[in-house]
Amino acid sequence: MQASLKSEEAKTVTDDRNRWLALYVLCAGMLMIVLDVTIVNVALPTIQDSLGFSQNSLAWVVNAYLIPFGGLLLLVGRLGDLLGQRRMFLLGLAVFTGASLLCAAAENQAMLIGGRFFAGVGGAMASAVILGMIVTMFPQPREQAKAIGVYGFVASAGGSIGLLLGGALTQAISWHWIFIITLPIGLATAYGALRLVEDRPGIGFKAGADIPGAALITSSLMIGVYTILGVADHGWTSAQTLILSAISFVLGVAFIARQARIENPLMPLRLFRSRNVSGANVIQSLLVAGMFGMFFLGALYLQRILGYDALEVGLAFLPATVVMGTLSLGFSEKLIMRFGPRTTLIPGVIVVGIGLLLFARTPVDGDYLTDLLAPMLLVGLGVGTAFPSLMTLAMSGATREDAGLASGVVNTSMQIGGAIGLAVLATLASQRTDDKLAEGAGQLAALNSGYHLAYVVGALLVAVATVVAITVLREVPMPSPAEMAAMQEQHASGEPEPAYSEA
Repeated sequence: MQASLKSEEAKTVTDDRNRWLALYVLCAGMLMIVLDVTIVNVALPTIQDSLGFSQNSLAWVVNAYLIPFGGLLLLVGRLGDLLGQRRMFLLGLAVFTGASLLCAAAENQAMLIGGRFFAGVGGAMASAVILGMIVTMFPQPREQAKAIGVYGFVASAGGSIGLLLGGALTQAISWHWIFIITLPIGLATAYGALRLVEDRPGIGFKAGADIPGAALITSSLMIGVYTILGVADHGWTSAQTLILSAISFVLGVAFIARQARIENPLMPLRLFRSRNVSGANVIQSLLVAGMFGMFFLGALYLQRILGYDALEVGLAFLPATVVMGTLSLGFSEKLIMRFGPRTTLIPGVIVVGIGLLLFARTPVDGDYLTDLLAPMLLVGLGVGTAFPSLMTLAMSGATREDAGLASGVVNTSMQIGGAIGLAVLATLASQRTDDKLAEGAGQLAALNSGYHLAYVVGALLVAVATVVAITVLREVPMPSPAEMAAMQEQHASGEPEPAYSEA
């Protein structure tokens, strides 16, 4: 009897260790995908010189990735529920890694842009189901909060890590290596997923094989992303922008109408009846819009005005990354369990807004320690606190059958919010710069004025996110110490553990 108990205890310890190792494998896959977005931005000038891109065509190195990535997240998230999330994750890794190797071998513009398109497809397939798998693996509130903290750090801070890694590889070796580095990460992640991530069967196509609905939502999102990315060239009121926006909107409305009336929808609308799920995704879109403005326009400020090179830009963002990591990995779980995700979220969002306002006072002859370090640290503090709470709230209404879809929704709100926000902020900054140049201002002063306007607008978006957090969100009840002890006993005995959700 005693030997049997020891055997059960050893098995429980092993299972726990494997779950956490599986989490790190999934987050490695997410990091690889997040890195790909910003690691390329640093290398764009070198790629332009190497392959002879014009300024307009160079944008397609980024756009060719973002269009399928943003357009497919909802669809592949739901397909992960239907076919099995691990299967979708592994297939996405294979497509993404193969496409990255195609990019690394690119000798002309068409080859690179084609590789970037398929990388976007693979990135969507892999990333859409990760958060759903994490929530399923960690149903206990305390463990789930800690696991989401790890994921939140990777999702939010991976961009700044990409700036640093991209600058180092481009300057030390070649731009081709920003894609080659994907191969060992992808292979190691796939091996780890096969060994450690449980292969849960999908719920089957009978639960929601809505092919017309899939065509509607994918077309709507892809056209929408394409339209947003074209705003910088065509303007908000151009015929192309207005017509494509209308088409995207009509397709989206048709999709929602179809989901509301068919028996087995691709995207069950019940998920959005939760105030926390809907509110958290709105807040994330607004918050990411402001954060993208800080990362991308802040990088331009460092390069164009202060004269930093690519590696120095990455190092400049390192303090923000360290603070995000410290909070996401070390404190977010304790804060969420002590105060609840809503109460933890609101101060974090406010701090991000303060950081953006401080960015709006950076001078042309700015000094890093006196003008940039404080806002960097504040944004890192706010994001490191807010993102794990947002992920917890956004997944609080998801059942196991809808976990992949909910994960896809979270990623979609992040990508679409970032794309729209960056398009708006970049356009406003460009217009302000042109106006200042027309008034006779110097080049650097005009550029800086444009960046300042973008930061202020980003801070306003974050202020709206704060209002939504206060008025829409409801606190998710955290279990008492006695309930936590009961859950731990259930876990040790092998009984199924109840997932927690909003009241």
